[in-house]
Amino acid sequence: MKLILKKDVEKLGYADDIVEVKNGYGRNYLIPQGFAVTANPSNIKMLNNKMKFKHRKEEAMLEDYKAIAEKLSGQVITVGAKVGTTEKIFGSVTTHHLCDSIKNQAGVEVDRRRVEILGEEIKTLGEYKAKVSLHKEVEFELDFKVVAE
Repeated sequence: MKLILKKDVEKLGYADDIVEVKNGYGRNYLIPQGFAVTANPSNIKMLNNKMKFKHRKEEAMLEDYKAIAEKLSGQVITVGAKVGTTEKIFGSVTTHHLCDSIKNQAGVEVDRRRVEILGEEIKTLGEYKAKVSLHKEVEFELDFKVVAE
């Protein structure tokens, strides 16, 4: 079944992509949830018109995303966390904490849904990596350090 994605779907594609999925997945999940529409000729024509305008806008945004990626990729962000006597964190460090630290230290606001912490949950102090996907063409790894507050 061919579908046009209306929103980004993890491990499937980005918004406005035409994807091929199994019939049940498309009919029972993607279409009812509002993630996709069928790829019939009228919807494809509307997508092509939409993409003309979106392409111009994205070219300007892509330069901004590349500048943000260049600025952040060289930095090591420090995330403060409350710890006990054994250097174990109370709770865990999430993408929300990381995005707040990026905003405070680098002055750049990054959507937390665009950040993925690599590896397991962060429950101890140390150095970690995260994958930041600002755009489908602009993805980079961010180094960050968890320190005691």
